[in-house]
Amino acid sequence: QVQLVESGGGLVQPGGSLRLSCAASGFTFSSHGMMWFRQSLGNVRELVASISSTGDSTSYADSVEGRFTISRDNARNTVYIQKNSLKSDNTGVYYCAAVLSQTTYWGQGTQVTVSS
Repeated sequence: QVQLVESGGGLVQPGGSLRLSCAASGFTFSSHGMMWFRQSLGNVRELVASISSTGDSTSYADSVEGRFTISRDNARNTVYIQKNSLKSDNTGVYYCAAVLSQTTYWGQGTQVTVSS
């Protein structure tokens, strides 16, 4: 079955950096675009970044443009998001997601806390 497993979250100071990983299995990873979402306490899950199946095309939320970079390694079935110049409002649970046959699959999420 489809599995998405995020890792790399933690506590980081404002201005710091963090890289999250999402290991995928159970589907043909290289044929599907991937996405990263963030959900902060009491708020809806919001799209942070997305990447095409080949990695040639990426897009970002305005709030993270220029600070976050999404990438993927199709040989390792893994998608990444590099987060630089972190701010307190980047705090939340980060989820990777894939849409397969009109169904969205989610990982369990990884907590990122930006605080001094």
